[in-house]
Amino acid sequence: MPVAAPRPCRHQGCGVLVCDGSGYCSAHQADSKAGKFADERRGSRHERGYGSAWEKLRKIILRRDKGLCQECLRQDKCRPAKIVDHKVPKFEGGTDDEDNLQSLCQSCSDKKTQSEAQRARQGRGV
Repeated sequence: MPVAAPRPCRHQGCGVLVCDGSGYCSAHQADSKAGKFADERRGSRHERGYGSAWEKLRKIILRRDKGLCQECLRQDKCRPAKIVDHKVPKFEGGTDDEDNLQSLCQSCSDKKTQSEAQRARQGRGV
């Protein structure tokens, strides 16, 4: 079997020649995971259902909610929303139905996500 010609490590500034096809020397193997998911068990955003169909639905929900955070509006505040959130999270049986989606600002989304993560860790999800 022919051996690939040695190539420089892909890490910027590293000149070590690599023959194993990985593209990185032993000192920079961690770079091969750069841009990948911190938790490979979750899969890609597309594998989790957040591909092009989700992006279209996300735009519909932001437009429906006039780009405003729905949680802030319930508290008589007015803040722009950038995130579309599941009212009932998917891990608790929530769906992508428009009635289960809402626009949230980053702050409200972070609070809700933190609460959901705590429930999931305690096993209070479905």
